[in-house]
Amino acid sequence: MRPGDNSRGGRRSKRFADKDNNRRRQAREDPAQQSGASDDNKAQARLREARQLLAGIGTPPVQPFRPDRFQLDALAALEFEDVLVTAPTGSGKTWIAREEIRRLLAAGRRAWYTTPLKALTNSKYQEFSEEFGAAQVGILTGDRKENTDAPLIVGTTEIFRNQLFDSLRGGNDVDADLVVLDEAHYLADEDRGHVWEEAIILTPPRIRLLLLSATIGNAEQFAAWIEEVRGVRCGVITRPGARPVPLRAAMLLPDKRLLALVNEHGKLNPEIAALMGSQKEKGKRQR
Repeated sequence: MRPGDNSRGGRRSKRFADKDNNRRRQAREDPAQQSGASDDNKAQARLREARQLLAGIGTPPVQPFRPDRFQLDALAALEFEDVLVTAPTGSGKTWIAREEIRRLLAAGRRAWYTTPLKALTNSKYQEFSEEFGAAQVGILTGDRKENTDAPLIVGTTEIFRNQLFDSLRGGNDVDADLVVLDEAHYLADEDRGHVWEEAIILTPPRIRLLLLSATIGNAEQFAAWIEEVRGVRCGVITRPGARPVPLRAAMLLPDKRLLALVNEHGKLNPEIAALMGSQKEKGKRQR
């Protein structure tokens, strides 16, 4: 073969190279192929976002429980005064109530645990029944009335407030040594706040109050008001630091895709923003 001649294999390699170049050129020029590549990139990006959103979710490793300092401080303060505990959700406020209730039940004394919601009341009733035994716990809501002579009653705040009114009318004393007001920030609720206000004012000073909340910004003022209306000192116990169980907000779309509500920069997810915009426009057209 003379130098410069193309062999059969060489001509084949050149044809393959030309075809490959043509395919690449067509891909650059063909909008459909460009769209397909773009869709693939978006799908990969969404998959990365979903993995990042769900990373670390699961059952934590088993380890011995050690109460935080604020929990121990709250229990110590309850020996002498009313206590308002402000701590982020998930930090263990209920543990304080549970341990104080445990101490009271062991001493043959009685307690009330109130919540603003029937669903939460039912949940706490189940939790405390498992913890202390079904015979030790009763429940009072607008829908349920069970084991009302139990030393621990779990009920809605409205029901407890109503019992305070009944005791005033009948001249009877409320049979409790501790009242826990869970979600105490409801006192600021425009429609239902008067229930918490009345419950605090009407609870006899001999009954210890334990108020739990995650969202009270003026805790010291709140405690000062409690002291004024009850004539009993109210201490404030606060858990410093961020929420121990971080929140991850997401939206599940009709096509079963999971989108993080905000991006890594803390901005609203552009795809969710676009969906909200389209829904708003659709609503305007329908009107």
